Amino acid sequence: MGGGPGGTVTNGGGTPTNQNVGRPDVIWPIKVREHVDLWLHGFAMLQEDTTFVPFFKRGYGTDMTVLKNRANVVTQLDANRDRLRARLAVNPQLINAQFVPLNFSSWSELAQTVDLFIRSNGDPRAASSQQQANAIAFLAAYFQTGPDRDWLRLFVQSLTDESNRFYHSYWQQQQRERGNVLELADTLWQRTYRPRMQRFFSNTQQAQGDILLSLPLDGEGRTQTNGTRSNTITVTFPDRPNDAIEAIYVIAHEAISQLASTAVTDNITPEQRRSGLGERYQSSAAVRGGALLIQRTSPEILDGYMRYYLRSVNRPVGSNLQTTFTSTFAIPDTIRDAIARQLDVVLGGI
Repeated sequence: MGGGPGGTVTNGGGTPTNQNVGRPDVIWPIKVREHVDLWLHGFAMLQEDTTFVPFFKRGYGTDMTVLKNRANVVTQLDANRDRLRARLAVNPQLINAQFVPLNFSSWSELAQTVDLFIRSNGDPRAASSQQQANAIAFLAAYFQTGPDRDWLRLFVQSLTDESNRFYHSYWQQQQRERGNVLELADTLWQRTYRPRMQRFFSNTQQAQGDILLSLPLDGEGRTQTNGTRSNTITVTFPDRPNDAIEAIYVIAHEAISQLASTAVTDNITPEQRRSGLGERYQSSAAVRGGALLIQRTSPEILDGYMRYYLRSVNRPVGSNLQTTFTSTFAIPDTIRDAIARQLDVVLGGI
């Protein structure tokens, strides 16, 4: 299996793999980005996904290993897995580097920047331009020590080989097979659900941005907010056309996550924060917040949203969907009410 990780500039045109849907001037267009998927694939193959709402699709790592075994493919990611995992165990904060590829337009740009970062020992003062210094400083925020930089070097080296031997061909095949899912998700989003949610987006400093459908992701998306126009929301890429609405569910979850996070921070005690309870509330509050946003803007898909997130955390629906949902994603009334009040303000009384 040959090839290499692709990707186009964010505001560029389409490619043979249809990495963009629609025109560059579309509000919140839905796109795909191979280099983002490759990076997240690497994390999915390495980390123990222990979050309440999982980052990655259930069984993703096992499924990928089965595919590689069938093709008799072994890559540097496989060979270096134990070493890469060991550093993740020592420094769990490296998981935050999942957001790194959202700042790059292609794998080649990301890899070149990482090479510059490694050669400079993570010191922006070693740069020959302000642009280089900014790039080094950006990566230094995620990879702060020598061992962390060595992990990054090995990770990128391993992913490049993973792509050349397996992932590029796999990714291309998945884009062909899911092309109708991408088109349907985009149609649902642009014709129905984005117009209904646009006031919320506009009034929460998210008026414009890109939505990326990502093969490894599940119900916990990856979102980067940089202001009114530079935002990226990365969500699950549904398997089938009948499941295309799942992308809308995760968009709602991600869109309200910052508002929900603020509601949690403002309504827990320092002791709860230290005990880790605040982190659990953050996860549940984002799911509950997404449900409130759906209820206010598109109530006809609320049941589907609740069922999707219950499946995501592997909980049966039980005899009463609403009761099971609220008990599974339990948050104090003070947090729930804070989210609801802020949502009223943002939506202007809708």
